[in-house]
Amino acid sequence: MADIPIKVLITKLGLDTPDRGAMVVAHALRQAGMEVVLLDTFQTPEAIVDAAAQEDVDVIGVSCLSGEHLRLTPRLMQAIADGGLTDRLVIYGGIFPREDIAVLKEMGVDNVFMGSLSGEFIDYIEQNHAAKRSA
Repeated sequence: MADIPIKVLITKLGLDTPDRGAMVVAHALRQAGMEVVLLDTFQTPEAIVDAAAQEDVDVIGVSCLSGEHLRLTPRLMQAIADGGLTDRLVIYGGIFPREDIAVLKEMGVDNVFMGSLSGEFIDYIEQNHAAKRSA
């Protein structure tokens, strides 16, 4: 039986429109053998969780460059809890004030990547997704 690939949802949150980074991340994840679901821009937290549940993803990856991360993350994390998806790895990528990284993690985001080489977030996903799903 073949290994089942890790399934990752990549999305933009809120009114965030620059999507080049999300597309680059999606490509890197596919190159690493992961299955990727890439959502369009302008996603609500509820739409992200609906897609994550329908696609049964292992990881919810949020690209955020709009500065809305502190306002929208609590709503996303609540939608994740309401949707019964707290066993999914939640990672953020983008550009954030350094002091916001700890705040995002306190809100429930598992890890935050800023300007990371693709190997860093790929390794993180590979090393942590299974433990989160089995916890």
